Amino acid sequence: MAFRSQSTLCSTVVFLVLALHLRTASCASSSPHEQDRSALLELKNGLSSGSGDVLRQWAPESGVHHCSWPGVTCDARSRRVVALSPPSRPGWRLAGELSPAVGRLTELKALSFRAVGLGGEIPQEVWVLQRLEVLNLAGNSLRGRLPATFPEGLKILDLSGNRLSGRIPPGLGACTALQRLRLSSNSLDGSIPKQIGKLARLRVLELSGNRLTGGVPPELLHCRVLVKMDLSRNFLSGRLPSGFKELKNLKFLSLSGNNFTGEIPSDLGQLRSLKFLNLSSNSLSGAVPIDLVAIRNRTVLLLDKNMLSVSGEITAEAAPSMPSVISVPAVNVSSSVNLSRPPYELFTASPISSMRVLAETSPGTPSDGSGGLGTKEIAAIASASAIVMILIVALMLCICSRKWTPKPSRRSFRRREVKVFDNVDIGAPLTYETVVRATGNFNASNCIGNGGFGPTYRAEIAPGVLVAIKRLAIGKQHGDKEFHAEIRTLGQCRHPNLVTLLGYHISDSEMFLIYNYLPGGNLEKFIKERTKRPVSWRRLHKIALDVARALAYMHEECVPRILHRDVKPNNILLDNECNAYLSDFGLARLLRNSETHATTDVAGTFGYVAPEYAMTCRVSDKADVYSFGVVLLELISDKKALDPSFSSYGNGFNIVSWALRLIQRGRVREFFIEGLWDKAPHDDLVEFLNVAVQCTQESVASRPTMKHVARCLKDLRPPSY
Repeated sequence: MAFRSQSTLCSTVVFLVLALHLRTASCASSSPHEQDRSALLELKNGLSSGSGDVLRQWAPESGVHHCSWPGVTCDARSRRVVALSPPSRPGWRLAGELSPAVGRLTELKALSFRAVGLGGEIPQEVWVLQRLEVLNLAGNSLRGRLPATFPEGLKILDLSGNRLSGRIPPGLGACTALQRLRLSSNSLDGSIPKQIGKLARLRVLELSGNRLTGGVPPELLHCRVLVKMDLSRNFLSGRLPSGFKELKNLKFLSLSGNNFTGEIPSDLGQLRSLKFLNLSSNSLSGAVPIDLVAIRNRTVLLLDKNMLSVSGEITAEAAPSMPSVISVPAVNVSSSVNLSRPPYELFTASPISSMRVLAETSPGTPSDGSGGLGTKEIAAIASASAIVMILIVALMLCICSRKWTPKPSRRSFRRREVKVFDNVDIGAPLTYETVVRATGNFNASNCIGNGGFGPTYRAEIAPGVLVAIKRLAIGKQHGDKEFHAEIRTLGQCRHPNLVTLLGYHISDSEMFLIYNYLPGGNLEKFIKERTKRPVSWRRLHKIALDVARALAYMHEECVPRILHRDVKPNNILLDNECNAYLSDFGLARLLRNSETHATTDVAGTFGYVAPEYAMTCRVSDKADVYSFGVVLLELISDKKALDPSFSSYGNGFNIVSWALRLIQRGRVREFFIEGLWDKAPHDDLVEFLNVAVQCTQESVASRPTMKHVARCLKDLRPPSY
C-alpha cells in the first residue's frame, strides 16, 4: 500500500510539473506578441465608432501582421509595439474611449491620439507604462483628474485642449527627462507646483487657459533651458518674481490675462533671446524698463490694459542704436496707459528698419499725411486707370478670341485619348467622350471657376461620381515629350492638402486636366461669405496650416521640386469640412534641387506677386512664400490684397502696407476681422500676424521657408483640434 501511495504521489507530481510546463510553454508562445495583438484589438473595439477605414485594417482576418497595421510601429528586433499614432486624414475623427488594454502594451514608448474625438477618462493603466516617453492626447474631450505619479522616462506630455480638472500634481517634478509640458485649455485649478522647477530639461511649459491661482513660483526660474513659458488666461496674482535673466534661452513669455501687480521686473530687459513678450491685461504699474523696449531680436511686446508709463528717457536719439529686425517689431502700449510723451515722439527712426514704441490711438487720430492725395489727383488717377483697364480688357478679349478659334486637323481627331494615372479608380471610366458629355461640351453653365490658366468645369462622369476639369487656355511651352513628362511629374505629387490630379488629355486642339472634385468652393468665396456666418479661429488657422503644409511639400519633398507661382485664395479649394487643398499648379515651373531660381514670364496675380518676381521675372520658392503671406493677411482681415479703400494712400499701397501701418501705430487689433480679437487668444493672433509679416518682407533672403512657416503655424495650433 505504501509503495502504491508513493507511486500515486509521484505520478501526481509529474503530472503537475508537466501541466505547469505546458502552461508556461503555452503562455510563452502567446506572449508577448499575441498580448500586443489582442491589446490592439481591444483598443480598436473601444474606438470603432466613426473610425472609418483607418482602424478597419486592424483585423486578424486581414492576414497582415499587426506591426503593419496603420498607426502601429514595432521595434525592428523584438517586434513589440513601441508607438501608436493613427494616421491623420482630413475630416477623419475617432469616437469612443481609450481601453485599459493599452496598459498591456508594456514596451510602448509613444502614444499619440491628438484631436481625434476621444472621450471619457484617461485609463490608469496608461500611467504605469514605464517605458512611455511621449503622451499626446491633446484636442480631445477627455475628463477626470491627473494621477499622482507619472512614468519617470516621460519626455513629452501634451494634454492640452481637453476637459481635465483638479490640481496639477507635484509628482510631475519626478519626471526629470520631461522636455515639453502642455496642459493648456483645461479646467485645472490650484497653484502651480514648485516641483516643476526640478525639471532641468524642460523647454516648453504651457499652462494657459485654466483656473490656476496663486503666484509664479520662483522655482520655475530654475528651468534654465526654457524656450517657451505660457501662463496666460488664468487667475494668477501677486508680483512677478525676479530672476528671469537666468532663462537665457527664453524666446516666448506670456503672462497676460491674469491679475499680476507691481512693477515689471527690470531683469526682463536682460533677456536678449526674448522675441515675444505679452504682459497685457494685468494690473501692473510703474515705468516700462528701458532695457525691455531695447531688446534685440524682440518682435512683439504687448503691455496694454495695465497701469504702466513709458520713461521719458526713450527718445529719438536712442532709435539709431536699435537693430534691424527680420520681422516688423511691435510694442503695443494701449490708450489706457499713461504715456509721459506722445507715442509718435518716442521714436523717429524708419518704421521698418528699427525698433519702435507704439501706442494704440483712437480711430480719429490724425494721420501723418505723407501718403495722401488731393481730390483732383485722385480723380485724374481714377480716370486714367479706367481708360487703361478698358484697353487691357479689349486686348485680352481679342487675344482670347484668337486663342479659342478651333483649328481642326486629322491628327487632333485621332488623339482623343485620356491618360489616367496609376492607382486611380473613381468608379467610372474616364474617357474623352465622357468628359465632353459630362461638361456639356464645356458649357458655361457647368463652369465653377475661371483662373489664370483657364476655366474649371464640374463634370458628373457617372451618377454620384464628380470630377473637376481644368481646361487649359494656354499653349504648350514645350514639345510633346517634355509636356507629357511635366504632367506626369505633377501626377506623382500626392499630399493630403494638394488637389489630386487624376488624369489629363493633350492634343493639338484641346488640353485639359482632371482633378478630384471639392464641393466647398474656393477660399475667395469663403472669405466673401464669412460675414453671413460666424467663423472660428480654429477654422481659419486650419486652412492656413493646410496650405502651408502643401507648399512645404512642393518645395521640399517633390523631386524635382515644384513652384506654384500663383498662390491666391482662388486657387485654394475647400471641402465640406473646410479642409483646404492647393490647386492650379498645372503650369508651375519644375526646378531641380540644385537650382535656386528660374527666369520666366510672370504668371501670378497682381497683389499676390512678390516684388522681385514682378520686377525681374526671377522666381524662387520665396515668391510663393510672399504670396502665401498675403493670403494669410486676407484670411484674418476684412481687406483684399488690393482693397479699394487703399486708393487714398497712393500707388503701391496694399494689404501688406496696411498691416505695417497699423502695427507701426499700435492699432494691431483693427487689422483683424470683427469679433476675432474677442474670440481667440491675443498671443496667437499677434503671432499669426507676425508670421504673415515675415513672409511678406521685401528682402527675399529674410523670408522664411515654407517648412519653417508650417512649423510655426503648427505650434500655434488651437487645442480644439
